[in-house]
Amino acid sequence: MPVIVGFVPTKEGRAALDAAVVEARSRGSRLLVVNASTGSASADNRYVDDAQLDDLRAELDASGLDYEISHAVHRKDPAEVLVDLADQTNAELIVIGVRRRTPVGKLLLGSQAQQVLLDAECPVLAVKAPR
Repeated sequence: MPVIVGFVPTKEGRAALDAAVVEARSRGSRLLVVNASTGSASADNRYVDDAQLDDLRAELDASGLDYEISHAVHRKDPAEVLVDLADQTNAELIVIGVRRRTPVGKLLLGSQAQQVLLDAECPVLAVKAPR
């Protein structure tokens, strides 16, 4: 049963990854890092490019954790990808980074985090990036 983290190349993604490493280590669990986007870096700012992927692998290698990186372009919404993977792997936890938004911003733009929180069967840890 892995700890799954939704990773994007932002400060929120970094906060989620850091928290997921701590959680996986404390639980003795495998870490599944998921970068789900809908296109290349020019089309989707959630996309992790090759250089970022190499840095991520080096960091996780140094952590000593058993990990796997799922990095793919999907037609599905990233929140749906996370929830589906959590169901398929019987994940014990999903870790996501969240942005600070105004109430109107949340209403107009929707929320990937909200979708994960509502749809996931396992516990979800939502992490804010430091200011």
